[in-house]
Amino acid sequence: MLNRSIAKRRTFLHTLAIASTAAICKSAPLKAFAAKGRVGANDLINIGYIGAGRRALQLMDLPPEARIVAVADVHLSRAEVVAKKYQGVACQDYRKLLDMKDVDAVVIATPDHWHALPSIHACQAGKDVYCEKPLTLTIREGRQMVDAARRYQRIVQTGSQQRSMVANRVACQWVREGRLGKVLEVIGSNYPSPWYCDFPAQETPAGLDWDMWCGQTIPRAFHNDIFISRSNPGWISFRQYSGGEMTGWGAHGLDQVQWALGMDETGPVEIWTEGTKFDPPKYAMPEPRARGEKLGTYPEVLFRYANGVTLRLADGPPGGAIFVCERGRLTIDRAYFKLDSPELEKELLREQVDLTPEPGNEHLKNWIACIKSRNRPVADVEIGHRSATVCHLGNIARETGRKLKWDPVAEQFVGDVSANQLVSREQRAPYQTDVT
Repeated sequence: MLNRSIAKRRTFLHTLAIASTAAICKSAPLKAFAAKGRVGANDLINIGYIGAGRRALQLMDLPPEARIVAVADVHLSRAEVVAKKYQGVACQDYRKLLDMKDVDAVVIATPDHWHALPSIHACQAGKDVYCEKPLTLTIREGRQMVDAARRYQRIVQTGSQQRSMVANRVACQWVREGRLGKVLEVIGSNYPSPWYCDFPAQETPAGLDWDMWCGQTIPRAFHNDIFISRSNPGWISFRQYSGGEMTGWGAHGLDQVQWALGMDETGPVEIWTEGTKFDPPKYAMPEPRARGEKLGTYPEVLFRYANGVTLRLADGPPGGAIFVCERGRLTIDRAYFKLDSPELEKELLREQVDLTPEPGNEHLKNWIACIKSRNRPVADVEIGHRSATVCHLGNIARETGRKLKWDPVAEQFVGDVSANQLVSREQRAPYQTDVT
């Protein structure tokens, strides 16, 4: 068994001097960018952050060959605080950050409904991208992001950091290479789907461009418990902005299933639900809740892959899954694995498996290294898109309540017009992602 906590992130102090530590960038019209950028093998890489909230702050432990030079956030004061710490430029509109010649690459740590468009624009601007998971709000957005990365030859890393954790890498490889024999069944976590929100209006904080925060979605009145990701309950639980914990935690756990089964460039072919009909609640007022608490009714979701393996979302771990194999039962979670057969585990670990812990920022290090080498990162945009797609398929199966056949090549449901309408969503102008 390997069970350890993730190493604490360190804070690097950066000393880049830019024209003004409190520079404010004004809004610019939405446009397609055409600049091409490439960083030399020995160059210091300048990073811009799009989003300056909780998750962005957790992603600022950059390798020493990279430095923060600019920060954009729709809440300007947040951008200014972070930019001042790193002696960088603060912007309210990320498009101005993308116009900066000094910026080589961007980290996108925004709500889910704001992942695709900045990523596509960054690729068009010649910037490489690290985009938080889940990569997308819809399946269609994912294909658009992959297309942009390939067209503009950009390095795009998905923030599925378990791809850079040694325990996950070793355990998924054992399954993929058949070291445990044939996979008989996979059991994942029964992640909650998103809910509906009808919160009352609150006064919008000074300096927050709430209309831009709403982005592609139909604008609604500001409420702080929407603005904060996991508040009471926060935007991550509401369908307008997210796929709920099905995409929140599911982007970790179901990504591990894809990896272990060798399905990084494809996905399941059938999806259905079992149990009580899905009945998502609507919240008219904020309600405090513990993280991960399951509200409403969530039928189990089942996926069948073309090779016959079935994945059931039931009582598995949130950051991985249980792989029931011919030679044993393997549990994979975040930075953790355990085999139910101690003898088999000892046998596999005797084969000079390197279980040296990572320093804690390995995923960012992989991205920076790939920016220089131009090799694809461990969680390439195609991988992130495919893993997010599995999450979206689970939500769509619950929403339709019927068995669905999925074509992972065409990325369409077979013979189901109404289900195919859920592959994408109507997007408010001028925030459409069809800009490549």
